[in-house]
Amino acid sequence: MEKVESPPTNLLVLADWLKVLAEPKRLLIFHLLMEGVQCNCELGDALEMAPNLISHHLRVLREAGLIDMERDPVDARWVYYSVDQGALAELNRAFGGFFDPKRIKPRRLTCGPQNIYASEAIALRKS
Repeated sequence: MEKVESPPTNLLVLADWLKVLAEPKRLLIFHLLMEGVQCNCELGDALEMAPNLISHHLRVLREAGLIDMERDPVDARWVYYSVDQGALAELNRAFGGFFDPKRIKPRRLTCGPQNIYASEAIALRKS
């Protein structure tokens, strides 16, 4: 059996991001943040969700390092959220590298009936 090639990205990091982004409301929040900086009230208006639920999803995205949070310098009660551009670049590299269709290779004949016939043909040629 051949050794498995290393994937083009860290699978643990990719799996963690997939877990975070697998929640549709989080994906929707991330989508809104891709359109620009948003505060809780703007997200709440767009999503029609309870503020505590929005805060929960924002916390999960923040802990995953996917978004940034900044308090208003004049009134700290206002919090603004944005996509972490470094994380976005890493996310694109990880997903793009892992899901790149150029990675798909043709089938190798290492098992199954085609391999048996190929092995027999090689043996016949040698004799």
